[in-house]
Amino acid sequence: MKSSIHFIGVGTILAIILAGCKVSYSLNGASIDYTKVKTIHISDFQNLAPIVYPPLAQKLSEDLKDRFQKQTRLSQTNQIGDLNIEGEIVGYDLTAEAVQADAYAAKTKLTMRVNIRYTNTVNEEESFEREFTSFTVFDSSQMFNDVQDQLIEDLTKDIINQIFNATVENW
Repeated sequence: MKSSIHFIGVGTILAIILAGCKVSYSLNGASIDYTKVKTIHISDFQNLAPIVYPPLAQKLSEDLKDRFQKQTRLSQTNQIGDLNIEGEIVGYDLTAEAVQADAYAAKTKLTMRVNIRYTNTVNEEESFEREFTSFTVFDSSQMFNDVQDQLIEDLTKDIINQIFNATVENW
């Protein structure tokens, strides 16, 4: 009898504690207070990298805008918004990897670096300027021009995930 009373008492206390907790989550991972944050402005990216692949800046800009449109309820604006993202591609580099005994590289690494300035006008403490980097490695026997578009797809997807996580998922 004494243990059942103890169990009921512990259960009651646990229920009271849990009732006071607020659990907040979303299916897309974004943690945005839509009562305060309603708009986002994403500027078109510039490509300032020493090696310029012409469609890269536009692809990055458009894919980032698409990500925010699909996974948030923020309205995109052409003026200053509650959230603002601007930046430039500062690196797009090829380097030899896995050099073999014959002094030829078996793999080549493509690295993309993007500098981002994020401004949250609702909560200035969340604003930042940061560089995001992504790389992929491909077999050196492949012609770069033949695989470049797929590599760009992978790199931009990864960089966009990093930017999205840092800005609205608060990672």
